[in-house]
Amino acid sequence: MSGTTPDTAPPLRALLDLNGRTVAVAGGGSIAPGWSIGRASCITYARQGATVCVIDRDLASAKETVHLIETEGGSAFAYQADMAREEDIFSAFRDITARHQAIDVLHHNVGIGKTGGPLETSADDLDRIHSVNVKSLMLSCQAVLPAMVQRGSGTIISIASVAGLRYLGYPHLAYCTTKAAVIQMTRMIAQQYAPHGIRANTVVPGLIDTPRVTANVAHMFSDSLGEAKAARAQQVPLQRMGTAWEVANVCAFLASDAASYITGTEIVADGGLTGKYV
Repeated sequence: MSGTTPDTAPPLRALLDLNGRTVAVAGGGSIAPGWSIGRASCITYARQGATVCVIDRDLASAKETVHLIETEGGSAFAYQADMAREEDIFSAFRDITARHQAIDVLHHNVGIGKTGGPLETSADDLDRIHSVNVKSLMLSCQAVLPAMVQRGSGTIISIASVAGLRYLGYPHLAYCTTKAAVIQMTRMIAQQYAPHGIRANTVVPGLIDTPRVTANVAHMFSDSLGEAKAARAQQVPLQRMGTAWEVANVCAFLASDAASYITGTEIVADGGLTGKYV
């Protein structure tokens, strides 16, 4: 019988340790006060020992994430980049590489949307949303993959949405189709680069209680924020929205050696939502 025996297998706590690794989080700020998935993920990576490079269009928001990490004794650095701009993306990753030599984990956590179906979505809308949600993932991978191939290791984590898997009751065409593209792009990257020791997976959050929901999504359900959140919670079999921390924990797992045999797939964190709509 081959393989690691229980006597020689490292303990799970050791496998989850990210000490000595550099994690670059694109979209590590927050559009409003509260815990976005990107910000919670940055904090979680730092708590596991990683040095975190926080990239965001809003430099002040990135610096706020860095401050929260440093307050807990962690190590983090802020970088400004508009993920719709190719030059910003490559500049940010060049700066990170110059400072840290290597990027061990790329966490791509950017996404915008616009309510509406095909008649309400213009070609310019689709191009803009595709540029941020999909093109930026490809460009970010272009920035980090050559060095990962050279080292023979690396991890890519993309953040999609259950909207890329199912229709959830309101038209969100551009967001849904681009998040579906993120899932497939990540699968393709995983297959191509697995022989180089690189893993790529997608985390697919469900209805998560984040500042983006408060700012942009809740009004689709009700004029009252409380009623809107209650309506979203009722959609979920667990009868509640998820937290950014619950998604961040999945990301930290995928970034770690505990997930060393997981690549080319998706982990859905949705409280049972997509199963309900099968």
